[in-house]
This record gives sequence, structure tokens and C-alpha cells, in this order.
Amino acid sequence: LSTAYNALQGQVVQLTERLTVLMGALPAGVVVVNRAGEVVQVNRAAEVQFGTNLVGKIWDEVAAALQTTETPGELTIERPEGARRLAMSETALESGEERILLLHDVTETHRMRLAAERNERLAAMGEMVAGLAHQLRTPLAAALLYTGNLRQPELGPAERAKVAERAIERMRYLERLIRDMLLFARGDSLGRQDFGVCDLAAELTHTLEPLARARQIEFTSACECGALTVHGDRKAVGGALTNLLENAIQATEPGGKVSCQVFLDDGAQGREVRFVVSDTGRGIAPEVQTRLFDPFFTTRAEGTGLGLAIARGVARGHGGDIALSSTPGTGTTFTLTLPLGATNGATAGGARAS
Repeated sequence: LSTAYNALQGQVVQLTERLTVLMGALPAGVVVVNRAGEVVQVNRAAEVQFGTNLVGKIWDEVAAALQTTETPGELTIERPEGARRLAMSETALESGEERILLLHDVTETHRMRLAAERNERLAAMGEMVAGLAHQLRTPLAAALLYTGNLRQPELGPAERAKVAERAIERMRYLERLIRDMLLFARGDSLGRQDFGVCDLAAELTHTLEPLARARQIEFTSACECGALTVHGDRKAVGGALTNLLENAIQATEPGGKVSCQVFLDDGAQGREVRFVVSDTGRGIAPEVQTRLFDPFFTTRAEGTGLGLAIARGVARGHGGDIALSSTPGTGTTFTLTLPLGATNGATAGGARAS
């Protein structure tokens, strides 16, 4: 019995040594946390990532130094050489006594991803130059024509006021076009703050319901998220939803309906907040749907063609997206999704929001 015990003990020692060597060779950080939340083991990579040996420390206190990002499962930590981005996953042992945290440093991968997205946006802007020149030239020429007419001495006060108002309308359109162009160009400049999902929905209803009522359209809104707060750019998300709702109202005939439903659901990245904007308007033809998010593409005479491109950029900037469903003659539904893991600041390790 003693011989068998010694052999078994020798196997345990060998396995422990192998595990230690394996952990030391891993390029990813490994942190082992016991049931009490205390760090009991780390490898060399984790020491480098955090700049210290974490053994004996409470993991939740360590995790307080981590900040959530727009990408689910990715966190940042401030280091003397600059912020590092870590992708964290967690696995609990079957015994329930310990859990293992695996942390990959994805800083360079993230930088390359941002560079690729910026290059893609710059390429899109390059393709837009010709369209932008046309978009600017037409209203500018009209404004110059109207202001030139103001020089005519035979114009009476009423006619002069009418011509001046038309010139102002063209200049306002130019201002809106330039503003949208700047928003599109700064697609990655999103602020971060906590805001209530239902509070935002209520504000949108308060703003847009009178517009719908003036067009004799029934406007309904419902939010099933309670007091849920998300972490992101409230102004940008609100602007994207305002664009979707204004489009829905403009596409709906008097007597029609527009609705905004907000709820939690399961998505590809886990739980997500869904803003569903529906209308009973004329619908969108399939050939138009394929181009609807292209910059400068618009079916309205006064549209800049950048609203939906900006809205999609906002959604993707938060780790979400916008989906479109439409049948000509029956209406259209846009669904803007925000992954909850990317927005609510909650992580397995208790990391706080940036």
C-alpha cells in the first residue's frame, strides 16, 4: 500500500511539474482563483500583464483596475508604457473550488483592426469625393442664384423675403450635409457613459410623437428593459434611433403606424438590447435595400444620404449592428442591436466601466 501511495504521489508531483512548465510556456496570462476569490496561482505572462505577482490578492480588487470596452470579453488595463487590451475568458473547475482566467494580450490585434476600419472608412470617403462634389455643387449653386436675385431692384418686399428664405433653406441643407459628412468621417469618436435604455426611449417618444401626430400617424413606444443602463455614447445612439424613426415617419402615409419597441434578447454575442423601429409605409424595393447604407445614397430629394451610414457606424462602434427587413407595400422594420456585454460594464471578474 505504501509503495502504491508513493507511486501515486510521484505521479502527482510529475503532473504538477508539467502543469507548471506548461503554464510558464503559455503566451497568455493564466490566473487561478479559489472559492474565496483569492488568487492562488499565476504564470509569468500574467505577471507581465499586470506588472506584479497577484498571488494572495483578491481577484475582484485586481479586476477593479480593468475597464470594459466596446467589444464583449475585451478589457483594458493601464500600464506605465500605455494601456493594454486583454481578451479574458473564464472556466470553472468541476469541483467548483477554483476557476481559471485566461487573458490574451490583443493590443496589437486591436490596433490593426482599428487601422483596417479607418482605412476602410477612408476608402469609402475617397469613393464619395465625386458624389460629395455633386452634393455640394447643386445646393451651393441654388443658394448663389437666389442671393444673386436679391440684387434685382425691381423685387418687392414679399418677393425678396421669399427668395431670401429659399437661399437660407439651401444653406441649411449645406450645413446639414457638412455636419453629416463630419459625423461619418469621425465614425470612431464615441464617448462612453452610463444611460438608461428606457429613459432614452421615452425621450425619443416625447420628441417624435408630435411629428407623427402632425402627419396623422399613430406612434407607439414600449420599453421592456426596466431600469437597465448601458454604457456607450448616449447622444450617438439617440441620433441613430432618431434617424430611423424620422425615416419611418416620412415613409408612412397618414393613417399609418410607426412603433419603437425596446427589449432584451439573445444574440450571437449573448444578451443584447434591441431597438426595433417599424412602420406600415410603402416598404423598400429589394434593389434599393442593397444600397440603403451606402454613403450619399438617398431616395429623398432633401436627404443627404448619410443618415443610415452614420447610424450603422454608431451601432457597429458599440459592437452591434443594424438589420433591415422590408416588403414593398407592407412596411419596413429596422433593428438596432447593442450587445449587453459591450455596454453594461459587467464582466465575470467584476471589472468596472471605462
